[in-house]
Amino acid sequence: MIDDDKNTTKVFSDILELMGLDIVGQGYSGDEAVSLYQNHRPNVAFIDIVMPQKNGFYAIEKIRECDPNAKVVAVTADFTLETQQRLEAMNISAIIYKPFNQN
Repeated sequence: MIDDDKNTTKVFSDILELMGLDIVGQGYSGDEAVSLYQNHRPNVAFIDIVMPQKNGFYAIEKIRECDPNAKVVAVTADFTLETQQRLEAMNISAIIYKPFNQN
């Protein structure tokens, strides 16, 4: 799980673990997302889009360069049509909008 907010990363990781998923890494930037993906090759990468410096778009592009078939789920509070279209063009697996609804 990658998100620049450490509390969001913790809560989302806890939710995924409650769902039975193993968390192989947590990071807080686009650079960390790329590094963690390259080191662990997870089945699915959950990446926040809006982060300072290297954002989620950067991370997804770099991850796709090393693994074109990577399963990436975008996690964002950005509800704009532009962001949605850009993510769809990047062929992401899904979009999860924040704040999270655990139902």
